[in-house]
Amino acid sequence: MITTFIIGLILLAAGIGIGYIIRHEMALARVNTAETKAEQIISQTKVQQRDLLLQAKDKAMAIIEEAKKDEMVRHKELSAMQQRIERRESLFDQKLIELQDRHQKIQEKTTAIDALRVEIEQIKQSHITTLESIAQLDREAAKNMLLEQAEKDAQEDIINRVRKVEKLGLEEMGQKAKSILADAVQRYAQSVVSETTTSIVHIPNDEMKGRIIGKEGRNIKSIENLTGVEILIDDTPNAITISGFSPIRRNIARIAIEKLIKDGRIHPGRIEEMIEEAKQELALDIKKAGEDAVFDLGVTGLDPRLIQILGRLKYRTSFGQNALLHSLEVGHLSGFLAEAIGADPVIARKGGLLHDIGKSVDHEVQGTHPQIGYDIMKKFGLPEEVAYMSIAHHEDNPRTIEGIVVKVADALSASRPGARKDSVERYIQRVTEIENVANSFEGIERAYAISAGREIRIFAHPDHVDDVGALKLAKNIAKRIEDELQYPGEIKVTLIREKRFVEYAR
Repeated sequence: MITTFIIGLILLAAGIGIGYIIRHEMALARVNTAETKAEQIISQTKVQQRDLLLQAKDKAMAIIEEAKKDEMVRHKELSAMQQRIERRESLFDQKLIELQDRHQKIQEKTTAIDALRVEIEQIKQSHITTLESIAQLDREAAKNMLLEQAEKDAQEDIINRVRKVEKLGLEEMGQKAKSILADAVQRYAQSVVSETTTSIVHIPNDEMKGRIIGKEGRNIKSIENLTGVEILIDDTPNAITISGFSPIRRNIARIAIEKLIKDGRIHPGRIEEMIEEAKQELALDIKKAGEDAVFDLGVTGLDPRLIQILGRLKYRTSFGQNALLHSLEVGHLSGFLAEAIGADPVIARKGGLLHDIGKSVDHEVQGTHPQIGYDIMKKFGLPEEVAYMSIAHHEDNPRTIEGIVVKVADALSASRPGARKDSVERYIQRVTEIENVANSFEGIERAYAISAGREIRIFAHPDHVDDVGALKLAKNIAKRIEDELQYPGEIKVTLIREKRFVEYAR
């Protein structure tokens, strides 16, 4: 038993030793395997690192090469640019030298010409002095003597030639002008309706008159005070009359009364509300009138505020003629006339439309309506040639062809029969003034204004005025009428000089 036990211990100890040895070997094997893997990983990492470094070096070399190429290209471009600049500088220097040489030559020629001019003037003066000493007359006396002799010799020929030239020129220009004007008027012919200073409001029944008057007249007084018009209520059935010189005020009152009749509530508070609404409606109507006028003429590029001011002409009259309709007519006629004579139709049409724009605010702004209109158009950025139309249509001799066209169109629109109303007293006064101007000249026997003041026939004393004097006298009378009188359109001055011899055969 003891022996067995000892053997068992020995075997146990041997097993333990063998197990330890086996475990130690296995541990060594595992350690060697991990180191091997670590070395492999390290070696692989080094290989990859070396590959990445090589790739990075290759890319860096490529970038460097590309940068060198770009630098070479830019260097070439800069070199070429520098060469071009140097060539240009060389050319500029050469041209500058040539210009300086040319300028020097011109200066030398100018100096030589001035010297020759002085020499020629001295020779001319010397010849004149010699001739004066020979003729024993100075230069002015000889010239006057020559002119007087030529005038005496050619007086009759001058008269005949002047008459012939004037007759042919007037006939030809008259026929051409009539043709152009007739074509323009025919292309734009619209009806003329004279404006009045009253407006009629139709009411459903006469009972409404009492409601409009109100208790103790408070309603009608409120309307008159707020609108500035006079309301006339008489025996006219189903109608009341609004009287006032301002078309804007009359229309505000008319719109307000129509609204009150439709609403049925008529009292001072409601009257104020309706008048405010009427003012707003009228403002919209004014804007629409200006836009319609601009659209009708095809005018573009106007400020909306200027169009609003233009629309106010709808409620402005001149001698009974509606100012907006007159401006439209002048715009159309100006465009037609400008096309016919070769002027600028755009400037003429726009200037014709806006030529009376100053009348829309002339009661609010100090000054004449031509100057006010010019200032308004310049304020809204219109060019000078268009703004000048406001002044041109009141000038005797407009400085531009478009100004003349607008002046003619304005006269056509304003002076044609029925376009404007004129009182009998004013008409008689104008005719009398025309005749008085003609009779104030010496040598006039009698004068008659005819054709509604568009022409004056003057009879001169044949013993006091000769043919040349008659021509000068007619021009002087026309000039005096232009300077002293105001009239629409133009006045034809016809001076007649005749001598009659009467004998009887018995």
